[in-house]
Amino acid sequence: MSKVIIIGAGGVGTVVAHKCAQNPDVFNEIVLASRTKSKCDAIAKAIGAPNITTDSVDADKVDELVALFNRHKPDLVINVALPYQDLTIMDACLECGVNYLDTANYEPKDEAHFEYSWQWAYRERFEKAGLTAILGCGFDPGVSGVFTAYAAKHYFSEMEYLDIVDCNAGDHGKAFATNFNPEINIREITQNGRYYSEGKWVVTKPLEIHAPLTYPNIGPRDSYLLYHEELESLVVNFPTIKRARFWMTFGQEYLTHLRVIQNIGMARIDEVEYNGTKIVPLQFLKAVLPNPQDLGENYHGETSIGCRISGKDKEGKPLTYYIYNNCSHEAAYKETGMQAVSYTTGVPAMAGAMMFLTGKWVKPGVHNVEEFDPDPFLDVIAKQGLPWNEVFNGDLEVNKIG
Repeated sequence: MSKVIIIGAGGVGTVVAHKCAQNPDVFNEIVLASRTKSKCDAIAKAIGAPNITTDSVDADKVDELVALFNRHKPDLVINVALPYQDLTIMDACLECGVNYLDTANYEPKDEAHFEYSWQWAYRERFEKAGLTAILGCGFDPGVSGVFTAYAAKHYFSEMEYLDIVDCNAGDHGKAFATNFNPEINIREITQNGRYYSEGKWVVTKPLEIHAPLTYPNIGPRDSYLLYHEELESLVVNFPTIKRARFWMTFGQEYLTHLRVIQNIGMARIDEVEYNGTKIVPLQFLKAVLPNPQDLGENYHGETSIGCRISGKDKEGKPLTYYIYNNCSHEAAYKETGMQAVSYTTGVPAMAGAMMFLTGKWVKPGVHNVEEFDPDPFLDVIAKQGLPWNEVFNGDLEVNKIG
């Protein structure tokens, strides 16, 4: 018997709950918990599975998390709450002897900055406790790391150049909306870019470097260099990599709105006083923007996310390799009621949990996904709604940039 607690009832949490419920042979009992229990109740009712129960918790508070874990005694916590809450959830896991999985690394609330150092600092404690913590098990980070590990295992003797490319070619019909939590999304893309080159990190201005890249079944889209957390772990775990970059597509209308938001101060994360009340402008903006959970019904098009890698094959000959997934917003909504951005994060989170519960990804300590065997994980996501494709010795385009 196995039991999981899913913390977070947003779009990703909804998808994780749906996918866990579809696999009752692995997920015998599912508890869905968030600050607002009514949200969990609505998701559980929509799924209609007999093995889902709900609860409430403030994931900012270790004592509430400890009480939740002690009530339900799960084998694994699937954290799809806010990145600010990673450390409190990890603290509670250590106190209660519970294993841990998340989809995004820790980010302090008062600083738009994210890196793995805070969570990697937990390695020794999790290892001594005999507990497994799996970090970054969404799509990017997540599948992007597993794709890289798969390439290293099967095709490359040396991976030299890695470019992770993320395209959302969907249309939700809104003038401006973010595809996941607006506060996290805007903080992520308005900070400086950063990429790895020849043993050093190179800092760029926000969205300074861009180029058109061609995506399967979509065509060319303007792609912008961002910093993304999986780069940090991948260059450590695959030291032959000489350069690692992350690219994401944005439309011009989206970027125009983003510039206005920044120029008028609505992207600020410090407190301002308004009518005698202190508010954070970005948090206020989040409250008036469309809820990402509500975008799915009218969302058309698809996402395309993958890794473009070049280096030397197992015989030392030059090799280029592109591994990717395309996901339909319409198909994701039909299955789970959520759009493809939530779907492509939620399915891998469920798959990572399945890897742990079936004994394939069990390693006491704190580990990024690329440190585990990629094969069973990629087999699961292909069967669970995220089939992937490979292109050998094609034109990666990215090697012409920089």
